[in-house]
Amino acid sequence: MNIYFICTGNTCRSPMAEAILRSKGMEHVTVRSAGIHAGDGWPISANAKTLIEEGQFPYTAVSRAVSSEELQWADLVLTMTESHKAALLYAYPEMEQKIFTLKGYVQPSASGDVHDPYGGDLATYRQTFDELTRIIDMLAQRLMEGQA
Repeated sequence: MNIYFICTGNTCRSPMAEAILRSKGMEHVTVRSAGIHAGDGWPISANAKTLIEEGQFPYTAVSRAVSSEELQWADLVLTMTESHKAALLYAYPEMEQKIFTLKGYVQPSASGDVHDPYGGDLATYRQTFDELTRIIDMLAQRLMEGQA
């Protein structure tokens, strides 16, 4: 199972989500992340890096822009917001069957976006990190049960 997390700049939410899922040690899951408005090679935010390193999670230290090759590689594309999902569906309508918001995928009755901590202090990032951890715990459970 190849999972591709998408946010805006690939410096906050999606790299944290990638690191959290990677830390689950699920051998049958490969995870990457990117940003809709990212450039390749930008460092992830210092606060995101601090929280990832606190947990001693393996992570990707630099940003990547969304690419059609990576979208094709992915079995599942999980966005942080409804607007990220809409942008991907607009640009890649042929990928519709595998693009979901992260929250909507793990709890189809739920909706909403993962809070963007960009520009916030460490406490703000920690709130988003904790939110992502809860959601990704549900995702990991779903993957282990073979429901993905």
